[in-house]
Amino acid sequence: MKMKIRKGDRVRVMRGDEADKNKVGEVIRVLPKENRVVVQGVNTVKKHQKQTQSGGKTIPAGIREFEAPIDLSNVALVDRAAEKDAKESRRSSKAKPAEDQKADKKTSRSKSPTAPKTEKTKDSKKAEAKGK
Repeated sequence: MKMKIRKGDRVRVMRGDEADKNKVGEVIRVLPKENRVVVQGVNTVKKHQKQTQSGGKTIPAGIREFEAPIDLSNVALVDRAAEKDAKESRRSSKAKPAEDQKADKKTSRSKSPTAPKTEKTKDSKKAEAKGK
């Protein structure tokens, strides 16, 4: 699935922990196979890690703090300039021209000359029905 959010985009967390809700942050990493993103300063997790050795390097024991990935459906892209949700700003910009077009169509119809409509009476309808 193609992802609309990329590394470096600013996003707002729409759902999740109360502490993280409505926070705005920058996307650090995108995980397209898992459909998740890592946002800076959001969903911070503490991990207790044992001391390990691999290849002659020793990683000390301790408590590591890092950002865990969150689901892509829980974030919304934010417009950098307005700090509003990008979806809302797109909606408002698309709605304005559509209203103008509707107004143009209404005025163009009223200005165009049309032939007057003739009204059908009950007698003419009965005559048409008998003729068929």
